[in-house]
Amino acid sequence: MSEIFGSVWWLLVTLGVLVTFHEFGHFWVARRFGVKVLRFSVGFGSPIWSRTARDGTEYAIGAIPLGGYVKFLDAREAEHPERVAGQPGEFMSAPPWQRIAIAAAGPAFNILFTLVAFWAMFVIGRPDYQPVIDAPKGLAAEAGFHAADRLVAVAGEKVTSWSGAMLAVTQAAALHRDVPVEVADARGTTRTLTLALSKLPPGAPVSEAVFDQIGLDPQPPQAIINSVEADTPAARGGMRAGDLIVAVNAKAVASYPDFVKVLGEEAATNPKLEIAVERDGVRLPLAITSEQRTTEGKTRWVVGITIRTQLKDATERFGPLAAVPAAFSETWKTTASTLTMIKSMLVGEASTRNLSSVISIAQVANASAHQGVAWFLSFLAMISLSLAILNLLPIPILDGGHIVTYLVEWIKGSPVSERTLIAGQYVGLALLVTLMSLALYNDIVRLVAS
Repeated sequence: MSEIFGSVWWLLVTLGVLVTFHEFGHFWVARRFGVKVLRFSVGFGSPIWSRTARDGTEYAIGAIPLGGYVKFLDAREAEHPERVAGQPGEFMSAPPWQRIAIAAAGPAFNILFTLVAFWAMFVIGRPDYQPVIDAPKGLAAEAGFHAADRLVAVAGEKVTSWSGAMLAVTQAAALHRDVPVEVADARGTTRTLTLALSKLPPGAPVSEAVFDQIGLDPQPPQAIINSVEADTPAARGGMRAGDLIVAVNAKAVASYPDFVKVLGEEAATNPKLEIAVERDGVRLPLAITSEQRTTEGKTRWVVGITIRTQLKDATERFGPLAAVPAAFSETWKTTASTLTMIKSMLVGEASTRNLSSVISIAQVANASAHQGVAWFLSFLAMISLSLAILNLLPIPILDGGHIVTYLVEWIKGSPVSERTLIAGQYVGLALLVTLMSLALYNDIVRLVAS
């Protein structure tokens, strides 16, 4: 339940910040050109709060927090158009180039927000894991990956963190394209392998099941003891915090999952175990008698220790000046990948089942917020950029559609006919409703299947 409330809360924060910034772009540029703003609203529907400024502009928060709008003095929307047309500050009286600038200002401000958010993320530092893999499975095993290989580059792009590497793999998987991956082994020897993502099921969206087929998992943490519970087999046998578990009954242990697996197998035969630990560089064999413990209906063999969690030791951090080109680079890469995905879905190369609705956005918002400020800024930057790109699409009722309409008017020297505008609005509304319904359906199917 707390996850649901958290997701809803962080969704509202996300939409509140990004929609406000987007609409402020329209508002600010319109005011610069002398266009009168009647209402600045974050959210749709009846206002739950509003205040009218001395200049007559009403600032409001709508009851439905899924968007926002800026309402201008516009003869087309007036009860008596003939009285409003030509008035100072009337929107349609502004030259077409000014109306184009006003329409483009919302997406432009979202792009500006993206740059600032990425810059702040790099200055703060986004903690991440090293791009080192566990024993490969599926397609990764077929390609020749080995345990402890470090991912160096994916599709020719250098990667320095696990998330960066997986994002590149995800983009290639969505397109079902084979991707070259440069790896380095423990000795530093590099080689390039081809991950055959074209073998993934056609039409399948990128999901946990798809990643299981790809078979790339991060290297798990070593079995380093974080704490020893009092009056347990580990305490009685002499285990200490900081010990590195290296073997159970002479069977080598490379990681914590290895330890859990070998412990269960050996204790099932005989609870009395010899667990070898490394302490201050010295290997010590300890006699430990394991015991069974039932938790949440599951019975397992334990010795009474907790293991240190894996450290995020691949933090991406830059100084304030170096973070500027890094932010531009990240924005450009994200823009290019988003446009590639849109194009691929339009031509049928990528499945439309990869579309996500506010449900996924809410879940990712909650998850990123719990990972820290830098991760939430990264999330906000990507959603802000997606909002900008979506709004610039030449679909009627979106900013891109308005820009095309005003551009046509500017070229032909007269406004587009009202009949054409109305028809375009119906088409645009139908496209948006279809797109949103498909995205919502995808999320519902994913939730039901999980």
